[in-house]
Amino acid sequence: MNFCSVAISTAFIVTLVVVLVLTLLPVPELQEFGFDIGFDNDKLNHASAFATLAVLGALGWPRRIVTLVTFLALVGAAIEVLQSTPLIDRDLDVFDWVADCIGIVVGLAVALCANWVMRRKG
Repeated sequence: MNFCSVAISTAFIVTLVVVLVLTLLPVPELQEFGFDIGFDNDKLNHASAFATLAVLGALGWPRRIVTLVTFLALVGAAIEVLQSTPLIDRDLDVFDWVADCIGIVVGLAVALCANWVMRRKG
């Protein structure tokens, strides 16, 4: 693995941790810590987070796309299930998961274009 691959893979892991923290902390704790990032539209927040994860994952592990898509879709579903628990006390919304999946597709398209441009230059 070269330095660029390691950096992208590390960025994926850090981004995944941030997404998990932001999605699994109860709202009062997020407000207490002053977290108010993202868009006003919750679905856009979901799509952009998972698009970012898909881009980083596809660039970091280009030979593992099917595994990446499966993993991210399962993470999105798990987030929704966990948000519905009394401990987190947020809403389970299937359309949030749909937004996650749309973000994954968009992120893969961006990564595909980025790979195509890099191959043409190299």
